[in-house]
Amino acid sequence: MSFSTPPLRQHNETTATRDSYKGRSTKDAARTGAVPSDLMKAVAASPGGVGALALTVGALWHARRVTLTATVVERLAAVPGREGRLTHLERLPARPGRTAAWPGWADPAVVAAFCARGIGEPWVHQAVAAEAAYARQHVVLATGTASGKSLAYQLPALTSALTTRGPRGQRGATTLYLAPTKALAQDQLAGLAALGLDARVTTHDGDSSRDQREWARDHADYVLTNPDMLHRSLLPGHERWRSFLSQLTYVVVDECHHYRGVFGAHVAQVLRRLRRICAAHGSHPTFVLASATVAEPETAAARLTGLDVLAVTGDSSPRGELSLAMWQPSLTRFTGENGAPLRRAASSETADLLADLVAADIRTMAFIRSRRGAEQVAITAAELLAEVDPSLPGKVAAYRGGYLPEERRELERQLRAGELTGLAATNALELGIDVSGLDAVLLAGFPGTRAAFWQQIGRAGRGAADALGVLVARDDPLDTYLVTHPEALLGQPVEATVFDPANPYVLGPQLCAAAAELPLTEADLPLFGPTARAVTDRLTEAGLLRRRSRGWFWTDRRRASDLADIRSTGGPPVSLVEARTGRVIGTVDAGSAHSTAHAGAVYVHRGETWLVESLDLDEHVAVIGRAEPAYSTTARETTDISIVAEQDHRMWGDCRLSVGQVDVTHQVVSYLMRRRPSGEVIGEEPLDLPERTLRTSAVWWTVPDHALETAGLAGRDLPGSAHAAEHCSIGLLPLFATCDRWDIGGVSTALHPDTGQLTVFVHDGLPGGAGFAEHGFAAARERLTATRETIAACECFDGCPSCVQSPKCGNQNNPLDKSGALRLLDVLLDG
Repeated sequence: MSFSTPPLRQHNETTATRDSYKGRSTKDAARTGAVPSDLMKAVAASPGGVGALALTVGALWHARRVTLTATVVERLAAVPGREGRLTHLERLPARPGRTAAWPGWADPAVVAAFCARGIGEPWVHQAVAAEAAYARQHVVLATGTASGKSLAYQLPALTSALTTRGPRGQRGATTLYLAPTKALAQDQLAGLAALGLDARVTTHDGDSSRDQREWARDHADYVLTNPDMLHRSLLPGHERWRSFLSQLTYVVVDECHHYRGVFGAHVAQVLRRLRRICAAHGSHPTFVLASATVAEPETAAARLTGLDVLAVTGDSSPRGELSLAMWQPSLTRFTGENGAPLRRAASSETADLLADLVAADIRTMAFIRSRRGAEQVAITAAELLAEVDPSLPGKVAAYRGGYLPEERRELERQLRAGELTGLAATNALELGIDVSGLDAVLLAGFPGTRAAFWQQIGRAGRGAADALGVLVARDDPLDTYLVTHPEALLGQPVEATVFDPANPYVLGPQLCAAAAELPLTEADLPLFGPTARAVTDRLTEAGLLRRRSRGWFWTDRRRASDLADIRSTGGPPVSLVEARTGRVIGTVDAGSAHSTAHAGAVYVHRGETWLVESLDLDEHVAVIGRAEPAYSTTARETTDISIVAEQDHRMWGDCRLSVGQVDVTHQVVSYLMRRRPSGEVIGEEPLDLPERTLRTSAVWWTVPDHALETAGLAGRDLPGSAHAAEHCSIGLLPLFATCDRWDIGGVSTALHPDTGQLTVFVHDGLPGGAGFAEHGFAAARERLTATRETIAACECFDGCPSCVQSPKCGNQNNPLDKSGALRLLDVLLDG
């Protein structure tokens, strides 16, 4: 028998509770909340009731925030019932800024526009990067969050657009800006429009009207889009974009650390297609990349673009003091699967902290791992605030993917305008959204990588203002390890960006798309990498390409760009349709539809709870109806795995560590109903959904029978020992392999048919692999040592979610043998 942990496509938090907040009076809420006692004296004397009280607290906070950030954390931790939850408080000191003169080539109108917005002179790193870009040097600017990276590429881009324009206003030099999210592009558009320059700027994305797209194509100097639209619209229709592309001078790739895994591999090939098309139209644009958190920036940028790139990394912008708190919710009286103790949900804890901060008029953003969690945190925080002041609930909202375009734009406007004080968001608002005036950021769980962690924390305290950041640990091995070993987070460099442009599942469809745009020639193939010729030959044998004297041609009737889903969601998104009216409520990506939109699933959208009535995978539609169930749902999957090829291995004594290709077969077989807010399992319902198989990469280790006998393990629960070690090692892999936990899965068995031995697999959850398994192989000793330390240090007796239980275990976390896992890891590591 084998036991598996599938990739986690969505983290399902338990519903937030109110036990640390409910029942407090307004005075109690203020006294035990985020504001020091000397401020409470002023608050108590404030006239005008609760509304005036909130205004007074806010005014005092903003007036004295330089000295209060750490004090606020201590006050939050001092609320009765929160004893011991603050495990560490780190204070990162402030630093002054260093400026440089405006470059002599900068257009006076552009300089005046920036000065009018309060930028007297650029920071040194802005000037250095802008100089390099204007000199046509490809450059990557890798400085901290809120360090003003936008100016570094806007200055040369806008200057070039205005100074090369024809005498009758004909379009001159053009710029193409790429962002990983629509929200970031909209934010950039707002910033450019605020400059008030005579530059023709617009977006080209899925929310753009037909007229807007045509205007962008025919008139715009500066087009803001995303890799998806570049792949599906702009490049396939490049002939209609000839005027724009023939004068393309700059390509800006913002938040470039976001392009990793299979998504990063696809974007790397899309950029190569763009370079090829530009050359055909007579342009050779300069690439400017930007990221606050990318490691080895010149290496990552070169892999992404295929070009030699200059890295600018010295950050000369000012920064206020950052008070960074590590926060671990306490154990509750509730028990989970197999009687394991449960900690209070990170979402519940975050909702309470968000309510405390909003009540004190401290502008706060809470990052939540899942769409459902973001909705629930916003709902719960609003309910808590309603008990303090009926006017406060409207100050809190949720923001996540799946909202309609007009809903997203309105929330972004309210946030910028200060109409919202608290926002519960998924990482849709992580990437560079310039929200000024945020005081605090709450993270409901480690976001998966150090890069994402610092990106989210950096949303607070923009400019020289002091800031507050709180990491609230989820009940899982990685979060528990980090809040008890903060040096692993604070003292470590940001991870390198991991992606493989040569992945054949990426390269094949990208070559088809390139051939459909212009016939592929022998001279083109090196641009796409050393394996491009072999992949092209296979595509020709399969009949997708046809070779003629002028090169390889696309011959299929389908749109070639439709072959590649660059975000690897597995197909078109599933629309959520209301049964009564037929209106579309939202969408779910195809990769997670099996687990989040199956019949019987509970779905939350903008504060409303829905029950999925049916799922049609062929039509990509889930029919839903309004409901108020007293439970949440969690899907269960089974997984089988077979070895296709071993690519490398190491011997650790008699044990073998391997990396290679595997076939993984998943099937969602049932879903659990968990009572809210405790998370207690109250039922399980079977499901009949099809299997899904992918070929991917994996790292695995084996222990022979005689080694188990020597260690006295032969008589133990070997399946439970291997299963427990697998769960914890998956939980710790993101610390070493630059992946999110939902990007990977695992399988363990006491006797695998392909090895004939006890075997534990950890595999990439994406077709063809994304490089995570290879990094896990390279850092195997460090990862498995941390796995053992995490299990040994956990305070539970038989295993819990903080060490060896998995929230998506296909076997309901059974069997698990915590002590056996320790002994099994000792055998492996001693080798």
